Amino acid sequence: MPALDVASFDAALKQLYDDSRVRSVVYKNNPFHAMVPKFTRFEGRNMPLVLTYGNPQGRSAAFATAQTNKTAGLYTDFLLTRVKDYGLTSIELEAIQASAGDRGAFMRASTTEIDGILNQVARSLSIAEYRNGGGAIGQISAGSDVTTATITLAKPTDATNFEAGMVLEVSVDDGTGGGGVRAGTVTLDSVNRENGDLTATAAWNAGIGAVATGDFIFVEDDYNSKVVGLDGWLPAAPPGATPFFGVDRSKDPVRLGGVRHDGSGQTIEEALIDGAAKVNAIGGGMPDYVFMHPRNLRDLVKLLDSRIEYQSVKPQGLPEDAEIGFRAVVLQADHGLLRVIPDRNAIVDVAFMLQLDTWVCASLGPAPKILEGLGQRFIWDANADSVEIRTGYYAQVGCMAPGYNGRIQLPPTTGT
Repeated sequence: MPALDVASFDAALKQLYDDSRVRSVVYKNNPFHAMVPKFTRFEGRNMPLVLTYGNPQGRSAAFATAQTNKTAGLYTDFLLTRVKDYGLTSIELEAIQASAGDRGAFMRASTTEIDGILNQVARSLSIAEYRNGGGAIGQISAGSDVTTATITLAKPTDATNFEAGMVLEVSVDDGTGGGGVRAGTVTLDSVNRENGDLTATAAWNAGIGAVATGDFIFVEDDYNSKVVGLDGWLPAAPPGATPFFGVDRSKDPVRLGGVRHDGSGQTIEEALIDGAAKVNAIGGGMPDYVFMHPRNLRDLVKLLDSRIEYQSVKPQGLPEDAEIGFRAVVLQADHGLLRVIPDRNAIVDVAFMLQLDTWVCASLGPAPKILEGLGQRFIWDANADSVEIRTGYYAQVGCMAPGYNGRIQLPPTTGT
């Protein structure tokens, strides 16, 4: 029987990894990314999101006064630009040839590797969709000893953002301050996901001489290079005049930067209900979904107890028989139902209350996807007996009406 050649391998890969398969791999553990509306034809240099944040003001009970006081409406546009993110893996040709007589066994082996790198890129995008574009995925706690191999994260829940084998660098800022990264890197050896410990292959200050407690942590070369997610569009403090996709949001911090509600001193249920009322009253929005960390949802479930109500929700654009879906806790707000969904990529103790139809993940083709060129989905490794599979995306997150959405500071989560 002839060996499986690379042309046959490429054909099998295309057949196995159609859009449905890729979405199944990517969506199932990333609820916000699965649910957010998609636009996959983000072509050209940029993508303007045009919005009105003020009506014409030529109005009065007296005609002459209305005529005198005429003003134009207030309009602006966020000019979205794409960012890039890549995930690469290789499969040895010996494995291809050794399994040529049993394609089923080979494809199971290769799909594990390809599914893995797709998942890694999907997590990269899904984590970034909750953050501010700076690229930080954790911060070194004040009590850490950087002269050892093990540091502890300031937020132990951020440990889910890290994987053994990652090459990491650090900065004094979160990627949005413009200070750049400190010289050097460390390679992650292990992760303690319960207490937030990160252990490198050597002392942190051996790889990064100037590393300090309080530093923010990045995957190498991610500094200021990620999509701008919910934390950027709906910041914790009212936005200032610094241009945000070309817009001075200080002109109207609510309509251009979202509604903020501090519910840290309330119960989690009160924080969500009051936050929803504020988004509706001040911003004019009709939020329908809330995304939060699983630990915070756990506190909500405990509080609601026998009053709890669930609803199954599915991402848009999937067939009715698709097995991808999420179970949401339903709350009744003044304006209607809120569907609360847990997402491990979320920021702990923060809930993002969204009118989901005002959001978009805009990309050049699906995000993520298997990158394809010259009619093939793999290339030869230059100096190895293997083929390389490339995955990635070119994308950005955008919001057509930030004021219709809210950021709710929740009471600190309890337990572990």
